[in-house]
Amino acid sequence: MKAKGRRAIGVRLAATTAIVGLSSLALMPLSPVSAQERTSRVSNARSFNIPSQPLSSALNAFGRQSGLQVTLAAATSRGVRSSPVRGTLEPQQALAQLLSGTGISYQISGGTAVIGSAASAGDSGAAVAGDGTLLEPISVFGGGSPGAGEIQISAEDLEQKNPASVADVFSGQPGIAVGSSLPMSQKVYVHGIEETNLAVTIDGSRQNNKVFHHAGTNLIDPSLLKAVGVDAGVAPADAGPGALGGAIAYETKDARDLLDGDGFGGSISSSYNFNSDTVTTGLTAYGLHEGLEFLGSFNFGNGNDFTAGNGKGVQGTSTDILSGLGKLAYEFESGDRVSISHERVHDDAPRPYRANTGFIEGRPEWEPRVRDYKLDRQNTVFTYTDSTPEGWWDPKLVLAYSKTELETPVYLNPRFNIPPYNGIGTTESFNGKFENKFSFDIGNIVAGIDFYSDKAELEDMFDPGTEKSRNVGIYTQARIEPWDRTRLSFGARGDTQKFTGTTGEEWSHSGFSGNISGEYDLIEDFLIAKAGYSHVWAGIPLAENFIMNPNWDYGSGPKPVTSDNFNVGLEATYNDFTIEGSVFQTNLDDARSPRYAVLRGIEAHDVRSRGFEIGGGYSWGDGSFKVKYANIDVEIDGNPADSDLGTYLAAPGGQFITLQAVHTFTDWGVTVGADAELAPNYRAYKGYEVFNAFVEYKPPTRPNLTFRADLKNIFDETYSDRATYGQEFGTVTPLYEQGRAFMLTAKATF
Repeated sequence: MKAKGRRAIGVRLAATTAIVGLSSLALMPLSPVSAQERTSRVSNARSFNIPSQPLSSALNAFGRQSGLQVTLAAATSRGVRSSPVRGTLEPQQALAQLLSGTGISYQISGGTAVIGSAASAGDSGAAVAGDGTLLEPISVFGGGSPGAGEIQISAEDLEQKNPASVADVFSGQPGIAVGSSLPMSQKVYVHGIEETNLAVTIDGSRQNNKVFHHAGTNLIDPSLLKAVGVDAGVAPADAGPGALGGAIAYETKDARDLLDGDGFGGSISSSYNFNSDTVTTGLTAYGLHEGLEFLGSFNFGNGNDFTAGNGKGVQGTSTDILSGLGKLAYEFESGDRVSISHERVHDDAPRPYRANTGFIEGRPEWEPRVRDYKLDRQNTVFTYTDSTPEGWWDPKLVLAYSKTELETPVYLNPRFNIPPYNGIGTTESFNGKFENKFSFDIGNIVAGIDFYSDKAELEDMFDPGTEKSRNVGIYTQARIEPWDRTRLSFGARGDTQKFTGTTGEEWSHSGFSGNISGEYDLIEDFLIAKAGYSHVWAGIPLAENFIMNPNWDYGSGPKPVTSDNFNVGLEATYNDFTIEGSVFQTNLDDARSPRYAVLRGIEAHDVRSRGFEIGGGYSWGDGSFKVKYANIDVEIDGNPADSDLGTYLAAPGGQFITLQAVHTFTDWGVTVGADAELAPNYRAYKGYEVFNAFVEYKPPTRPNLTFRADLKNIFDETYSDRATYGQEFGTVTPLYEQGRAFMLTAKATF
């Protein structure tokens, strides 16, 4: 009761602080004159130094030096050289100079430069030095790998979603499921394949944390994210080692994403969830000054257990989370840019005894319904790039350290007369890469070398254990447009790994991975065919910390895990309509899934996921509508997957339908939206239908303010996400999602 009282006081205090701060900012005078004065003090001009070179590499340099995202239409860059750009210029002036004489049109809007198809000599849309022409958005072929499984979640998407957890980040993507309603125990499944079988990175730093099967793998504060990229199934060689079922790349915000030029800024935001009396508050400050960049962001949340759709409180779902991000970068006059970032998330609150499960009947009576969990994940990344690359020289160096630590009490049978003690599981990785991009007229080739040194360790009174893994890989990936209407990406990597078991025994293995994917315009500007294939060698994955046994019998040693991925798809666009569809299959062979027993340390299973996705959408000037459907079937060793055998392997799958609609009333500064997720009955899994809606207001006279209201689970559905553990077992009460929840959010930027 005392703890709950302190939490309630903390909630009220945080709410009062946030409201006072936001009110003060809201009342600050912001007349058109003062806004104009502030705009005049912050110039958009930047220093540019881009020699004449193949257009693709010149645009890459422009993107780095301007801080803009750059997308390039198909076949635009082949055989084209840029004009040189030097001096302190506005980004639009610099881009116009770079494209001068090429006859290529462009658009700069919303932090993105869209480079269009080559225009005719008399086309008014062609770029002219010192001026620019704004065009309507066009379909583009960017710097990623073409294929049927690529998903991009942009900064604009994240702003529209206003995500409170990773599950919200991937909303609207029926092929991606997130199990558990607690951020600290959420796991991501791509086409049913669990995320530790994917190459997961945060700002380029490897993340592969199997700390505890009842806890999550990557605790992430979505308010720190600026973009997420997913390669479902087929991933390129430069995505990193271990991309068995694809890759997920999380990117956090930079100062350059928030400012157009030299200057300083900041924001304060706060949200209140009426379902659980939870307050979440964020403070951010950032700046740019003569090549120096900095960003600092701090978020904290505090609240009570939430109530499920059945009207009952769900024990162990309170909020007590702290997160932060710090970044510092400097760009020298030579164009060399160095940056260092540190990101950390800490969750500390009572959780269900098994943090991804509501309750399991028949468990020993000495196990409490809830226990304390302390989950801490941190990520430190050093990066070097050259902001003025020239053709064959565009280097990138990344050195990173990531660590996840979980501390929770261990309860033994009272007859042993041993009081509860804390077990601590720690997974850490020191990793990095050095690569160079070689640009030429029809595309580019990335070649490099990467490494990781991973350790998983359990500190336990009776059964401490440690496994280690070291890997060195060499890779190359080509992305080219060899012919009209054709875009290809193909690459390979070779890896050598040294694995050390809990007994100190060591095994060394080496393997080869290859991939190819492509797009072909069957009907130009209307119908695109896509396909991809990859074979991946991933070595031996480390075991989960909390099931490590120092006496495991490894026999001749665990087998390296391999996979094969296939996807084929079509995409059609006509005016503002889009229709797309794809079929996919992923096969994991010898996927290690150990258990505590002495003879189960090298246990492995074969996993197969296959299915299809279809979707369509329509967009108009101020809004859009999308509907998507996924049908995913997962088997383990030839039998339907279940969530227990599928721990760190796969989720059962099923059918999923998502709908999204949004419209902005520009003159009023109002945006309204709604979305839904439908999951029909599937095997032993009960279906559910969840609907959400939001309204957001940005006062036209005070553009620095944003007010938003979200209504989640409108019809108070009692359900668990399909990927949540234990729903198929009669003895398990799954961890339910929150019932109807009304949320208010306010944000002020200055």
